[in-house]
Amino acid sequence: MKLILAPMATVSHEAFRRTVERFGGCDEYFTEMIHAPSLLHKGPFEYSYLMNQSAPEKMVWQLTSSDAESLAQAALIVAQKGGIGVDINMGCSAPQIYKTGAGIAWMTKPLEQTRLAVRGVKQALNQHEKETGNHLRLSVKFRLGKEDWTEKSFFDFTDMLSEEGVELFTLHARTQKEKYRTLPRYQMVEQLALRYPDIQVILNGCIQDIPSAQYAASLAPHAQGLMIARTAAQKPWIFAQLSQPDLAGTRKLDAQKLALDFIADVEDCQPKEFHKTRLQRFFSYYCQNFTFGHYFATQMLNAKDNDDSRNRITDYFTRQSDDRWVTW
Repeated sequence: MKLILAPMATVSHEAFRRTVERFGGCDEYFTEMIHAPSLLHKGPFEYSYLMNQSAPEKMVWQLTSSDAESLAQAALIVAQKGGIGVDINMGCSAPQIYKTGAGIAWMTKPLEQTRLAVRGVKQALNQHEKETGNHLRLSVKFRLGKEDWTEKSFFDFTDMLSEEGVELFTLHARTQKEKYRTLPRYQMVEQLALRYPDIQVILNGCIQDIPSAQYAASLAPHAQGLMIARTAAQKPWIFAQLSQPDLAGTRKLDAQKLALDFIADVEDCQPKEFHKTRLQRFFSYYCQNFTFGHYFATQMLNAKDNDDSRNRITDYFTRQSDDRWVTW
């Protein structure tokens, strides 16, 4: 199965990809959501969303918008950066995204309206291929739908995607409001894969380690990949673990060095205005690996600037030296 980094706002950026690549990388990197209207308006920070130096051949550009026309126009821009393809976010359930008409809102709009949005992006990619000879895959990431979803409504939606030439589905098999207390309905991923044998189907949700990956794969054996989100932020080495399970528990990493290297990469890849939020988000996950993880995460949340963050990292591992070397 392919191993794929999920699109995570403020996490799936170039600096984080560098961190994952140091462990051997993964098969595909989905970018964090790129807001199509902002990209078209050439906002001052948009360059950072288009960085792809660490693994240009593995990139999937994920677009979000409530407007079909901006999605198509943005697809032409990101297509020029190459990579594997373009993904439309139709699954984000964050209220601030849904309320604008983006993300999972596309699953709740009239089907023909959503069809036109997908068709516009596909036509843009076809235009790019005609002009350059470079084919970029069209994919869509989605959920099951709203709380009142039915298999009929779900498959009406996916049938439409198939008819419009979508080549890869990523399913996070939860409803709009379902949280993480229970496992996703992995059996729906299997049903999706069996229904569309010519479309790649990727399973997303609750892959935390080797046993959970094996369990998910056992319930959706026809899925062609696993997409990992929060666990990748906590353990950037998870892809290496899953690709080489026989070596699990035999290697060590310097957790302090990883943290300090990440700060340096953020400084190199991200606008200064983004530094604080990118560090806070990453360390909220990464600190979970350690004995006093909540304390460590709080310390990082309260850091005044990057140098203060470095000092707090060094101080923590000086006090908790046993935490510095992580076996994986």
